[in-house]
Amino acid sequence: MDALAALTTVVLGIALVCATLVCVVAICRARRGDVVAVLRALPELVAALLRRKP
Repeated sequence: MDALAALTTVVLGIALVCATLVCVVAICRARRGDVVAVLRALPELVAALLRRKP
């Protein structure tokens, strides 16, 4: 593995950890009703995204 590939892997790993932390903090700070509404809407969102794939 060359240096560029290793650096890319590290950067992507850090980005994934940061995105996960942001999501967890947002869920913890949100009101319960908001979290439930988002979780109920997820299947529809995933279905819409899958339909748009080329």
